[in-house]
Amino acid sequence: DGTKFPELVIQKALDREQQNHHTLVLTALDGGDPPRSATVQINVKVIDSNDNSPVFEAPSYLVELPENAPLGTVVIDLNATDADEGPNGEVLYSFSSYVPDRVRELFSIDPKTGLIRVKGNLDYEENGMLEIDVQARDLGPNPIPAHCKVTVKLIDRNDNAPSIGFVSVRQGALSEAAPPGTVIALVRVTDRDSGKNGQLQCRVLGGGGPGGGGGLGGPGGSVPFKLEENYDNFYTVVTDRPLDRETQDEYNVTIVARDGGSPPLNSTKSFAVKILDENDNPPRFTKGLYVLQVHENNIPGEYLGSVLAQDPDLGQNGTVSYSILPSHIGDVSIYTYVSVNPTNGAIYALRSFNYEQTKAFEFKVLAKDSGAPAHLESNATVRVTVLDVNDNAPVIVLPTLQNDTAELQVPRNAGLGYLVSTVRALDSDFGESGRLTYEIVDGNDDHLFEIDPSSGEIRTLHPFWEDVTPVVELVVKVTDHGKPTLSAVAKLIIRSVSGSLPEGVPRVNGEQHHWDMSLPLIVTLSTISIILLAAMITIAVKCKRENKEIRTYNCRIAEYSHPQLGGGKGKKKKINKNDIMLVQSEVEERNAMNVMNVVSSPSLATSPMYFDYQTRLPLSSPRSEVMYLKPASNNLTVPQGHAGCHTSFTGQGTNASETPATRMSIIQTDNFPAEPNYMG
Repeated sequence: DGTKFPELVIQKALDREQQNHHTLVLTALDGGDPPRSATVQINVKVIDSNDNSPVFEAPSYLVELPENAPLGTVVIDLNATDADEGPNGEVLYSFSSYVPDRVRELFSIDPKTGLIRVKGNLDYEENGMLEIDVQARDLGPNPIPAHCKVTVKLIDRNDNAPSIGFVSVRQGALSEAAPPGTVIALVRVTDRDSGKNGQLQCRVLGGGGPGGGGGLGGPGGSVPFKLEENYDNFYTVVTDRPLDRETQDEYNVTIVARDGGSPPLNSTKSFAVKILDENDNPPRFTKGLYVLQVHENNIPGEYLGSVLAQDPDLGQNGTVSYSILPSHIGDVSIYTYVSVNPTNGAIYALRSFNYEQTKAFEFKVLAKDSGAPAHLESNATVRVTVLDVNDNAPVIVLPTLQNDTAELQVPRNAGLGYLVSTVRALDSDFGESGRLTYEIVDGNDDHLFEIDPSSGEIRTLHPFWEDVTPVVELVVKVTDHGKPTLSAVAKLIIRSVSGSLPEGVPRVNGEQHHWDMSLPLIVTLSTISIILLAAMITIAVKCKRENKEIRTYNCRIAEYSHPQLGGGKGKKKKINKNDIMLVQSEVEERNAMNVMNVVSSPSLATSPMYFDYQTRLPLSSPRSEVMYLKPASNNLTVPQGHAGCHTSFTGQGTNASETPATRMSIIQTDNFPAEPNYMG
């Protein structure tokens, strides 16, 4: 029947992703002429098959992320595409099966969007580089996944404080005598951060940093320790200066480390250092001078006071014992006067003191510790002042008493105000205890006599007392002003005797009782003092004017005795000061006298015309005399009247035959030429 069935055959593989629809026109022709034809349009729709895998934009990704990124931070948004359609083109994202669990803990991925987020706490110090393997697959049958690698590089942040660890610490206490530089601990300081975040600065809190400086705390810390850097973040803690246990006996040494991050992070760590005591402090007295007082007539063994010396050291180093240093009071050892308790410094009297013999004395107390290897010591002065006690009663010395009684005689015509006698008493005490008061305590009922309470003068109060009674017995009492008061009593028997009042004894009439001798005595003493002062001034002025050097000597005789000085017929030559010298005297009489010789020139000393001028001043000389000695040479020819010029201050003459009157008559003979005096 000529029917044919055409078949549409695929000549090559179809690719829906390239062309998903094909339009074909099928033409059928017959065999006629002209052939007739017919056409039909065939539409071919390509049906998708899962022949494409997902494709990422890049096979690998690098992401930088700070290690302190908060949770939920987006790391990367992955995108994978699949050319297929429908389920074959739907892509799901996931971590590959060989991704480590730690990465799964730190990151999460959205399966639909491919968004990777921070899930856990990142730590650069734990792992600074993380790799995430991500796969993408479609939902078609027999899917073929696609893979990509995401590398997360963590950026370091200063999130780690420095770490301080003690490698070794000195065991036991540290001696306060340890020299500077003594090692007490070895420390290691680290920081897990990198770069500036891991750069460290270390110091001892309140002390010094590496290199002896003040570190972060500045120079001049309060603790005597510092850090010295060794190597690889190792430090040694050493003493920075001498230690003093008495100032501080224990230190809490704190190491401070700080990194260079922003902001910086700090760490501290402490350890205790105890200081061992050494005997480096001597005992110190609380005073340099202790003043103690004790009343005289004290009981031997009486407590006088105490001294105190303190030693800040511990134990035996601070145990103080006291002793008295050897000394004498006069010729008597101090150990017979006082003693000191070696434990507490209490001072006791060993004798009864007498103010009239010893008013005060001093001694030194030694304080010594018991430390080793050497005892340290110091001393202080103790002054004991003896206080006067009224222990001496007055003793009447005038008038002379026999059995506490004295007899006095008064002329009948003595009259009013006559000085009968003066009562004198002595009291060895001082101050008020030695101030005396005189009074008549008995026998003066008729008020015939009075006594001056201060001077003890007894005078008559009645012009005709003998008419009342010829004999009066007065009891005079002398009292001191001490506490308690002490007194002495004397009986004075006053008798009237016949006779006139001795010459020179003034009569006192009227209300005037006695002479006041104070004013005349003051005037007399003042006058004598003025006269003596004027005489001394006059003598001083005259000596200064006439005696330019030491003495003035009359040497006129030398000019006429020596030929070279004008003694012959030639022209006279006058003596000047250069012609005079001092030589040793040849005179035999030198009994404890100061002798000064003057020679008119060096040539005169050996010439026969040598004259000896002497000035003598014996201690017993009551007057000044002038005498003339014979020449030193027997064959000396001397003009008449020019025998010599010898000035002497002596109490004895050198020649028994020459009396003072003879000598004075010689000097009064003026046989000397009228020549001027020369000053020697």
